[in-house]
Amino acid sequence: MRNGLSSTVKIFVPVLFVISLFLIPSCKKSSPQAPPQPPRKQTSDVNKVEAVQSSNPSGQVPGGVKSDANETVKTPPQTPTSPTPDVNHPAGWIPVEIKLPKPMFVGTPQDTRVPNLEKPTGKPRPPFYAPAGTKNVALGKPVSSSDEEPIIGEIKMITDGDKEAADGSYVELGPLLQHITIDLQAVYEIYAIVIWHYHKQARVYYDIVVQVADDPDFVTNVRALFNNDIDNSAGLGVGKNMHYTETNEGKLVDAKGVRARYVRLHSNGNTGNDLNHYIEVEVYGKPVE
Repeated sequence: MRNGLSSTVKIFVPVLFVISLFLIPSCKKSSPQAPPQPPRKQTSDVNKVEAVQSSNPSGQVPGGVKSDANETVKTPPQTPTSPTPDVNHPAGWIPVEIKLPKPMFVGTPQDTRVPNLEKPTGKPRPPFYAPAGTKNVALGKPVSSSDEEPIIGEIKMITDGDKEAADGSYVELGPLLQHITIDLQAVYEIYAIVIWHYHKQARVYYDIVVQVADDPDFVTNVRALFNNDIDNSAGLGVGKNMHYTETNEGKLVDAKGVRARYVRLHSNGNTGNDLNHYIEVEVYGKPVE
């Protein structure tokens, strides 16, 4: 009996040894599953709080809200700020839209024969500000002239809206001192007058005097807005304004809100000849309330 049991044990022990050889590697390969990860939203919220705390150790965020690791930091909504007012102009004043014709020549040559001549800036004219609603009130308005029969063109072309320097777009008046008068047909607050004499060539026109009045004969309440007649050759007083070279920008005269119905412009020839020319005159204003 002992011999049989001993034989059985001798056979069973090797079998167990072989079985253990297969079980041990499989146990090593299996590993416990990792615990489930927390939701991403919670992790990102904590990271955001940690980032805020690292950049701001005091725990304060804009608006005085103290951050905490267990809550999401919320920045108070910002109150929109109003645009900074333009301190150079009254409230409600905006740039006047002045459409310019295309330039006909490059550069602005200087005529050294002309005294008291302003130098070109080489830059576009800065915007001109006036009350909202200001517009060209001379468009299509009647025009009269000291030369009733122009050499070229018709007087009504001076307020027809065509500012180009092409042939057929300008009026040529007789030589020496001449003037034109625009009837605005109502009293306006005038803020600017823009004049285009002739910008196909770089010319300088002499004795330019711009006046406004309450009557067509320029007897009542006559005011001069511009005068570059430095020797009073036009007989309207000695002017203090400078001569200028014609360009496609025209000449802008600041009228400073003067009230008037009639606008008159004088000239006395130019550096090219003794004739007088007008392409367009615009008067920017608002009706008197």
